[in-house]
Amino acid sequence: MARVCFCLQVEPELMTEYVERHRAVEAGMLAAIRDAGRRNYSLFLREDGLLVGYYETDDDAASAAALAADPRTAEWEAESARFFADLGGRADASAPHLTEVFHLEDQLTDQHDPEARGR
Repeated sequence: MARVCFCLQVEPELMTEYVERHRAVEAGMLAAIRDAGRRNYSLFLREDGLLVGYYETDDDAASAAALAADPRTAEWEAESARFFADLGGRADASAPHLTEVFHLEDQLTDQHDPEARGR
């Protein structure tokens, strides 16, 4: 399983609208995300517009391709693009990914499983 974290910059003057848009995402979009294999998906927004997203998936490239090909996502993505500063395409494909440097459960498992320490 891959844990994916990404960041984007929401235009400051559009932050309130961005938050409102995510209070009740339409059912088709929620299903598209789920059907693409993304789960445990969260978005966090800092007061200056820094948006940090996190999700888990078995295959990130396949989930991105599924979302890009899903007609349920086209309108949402087109409407969402205006919220982001310096966006060079679809938000889910253009967002820089952050490198995971620590995961508590992995390290706890490694400490109790000598075989896992070599990972």
